[in-house]
Amino acid sequence: MSVPTVIVHRDAEVLAQAAAARLITRLVDTQAARGSAHVVLTGGTVGIATLAAVAATAARDAIDWRALDIWWGDERFLPDGHPERNETGARQALLDHVDLDPARVHPMPGPDSGLSPEEAAESYAIELAKAARPEDHGPVPQFDLLLLGMGPDGHVASLFPGQPALYEKDRSVVAVHGSPKPPPTRISLTFPAINAAREVWVVAGGGEKAQAVHLALSTAGPMQVPAAGARGRHGTLFLLDRASAAKIPSTLGRIASP
Repeated sequence: MSVPTVIVHRDAEVLAQAAAARLITRLVDTQAARGSAHVVLTGGTVGIATLAAVAATAARDAIDWRALDIWWGDERFLPDGHPERNETGARQALLDHVDLDPARVHPMPGPDSGLSPEEAAESYAIELAKAARPEDHGPVPQFDLLLLGMGPDGHVASLFPGQPALYEKDRSVVAVHGSPKPPPTRISLTFPAINAAREVWVVAGGGEKAQAVHLALSTAGPMQVPAAGARGRHGTLFLLDRASAAKIPSTLGRIASP
């Protein structure tokens, strides 16, 4: 797994704009090299602001949207179109404004699918496995980019401190019950799926995240601070604003942005 690189921006607005520019460049470069790309989206305030910033720039047209597979790192187990679903936020911020191939957009099932949370997780795992190529050497595509938000408790996706999902070694997707953050029932990628990504970007803004960022980049383990386990095969970025970066270890190198 890769060693994290920390990039600090002035505030949450600049962070979202910079993350959007970086995302566009990454996807364009990947498509130029391989013809298509797989990206995993996240929800949360900064995650959705990043997607909105992509939608707001003319540079978005450099991406071949119909050659892009879109996945989610986690989802609240709520009906299609519910305002609290990560998918709903992503569609409103970006996906409804670009020319996607609907067959390459892969939302996680909700209760209106007729599936239980466990069945929905298994269904998504099967969909991921079908998209995996022999060169991926695993049950999920080797995502080109996987975006993650982070909570004040250090959770990423719907992997919360002390929850059983953190210990999953075999399944790529699990149902999460008893989430400390409502709603209590969710679907989430596991660490084996997250760590299969070529690049993982943890995007976090706000002073309430500062302690969790500090722990994730120091000595804490992923069972206590799940963000500590968010690592990509070839690259890991912690994209932060000054408030969320306020407590990172002084020995850790960072790249300051205006």
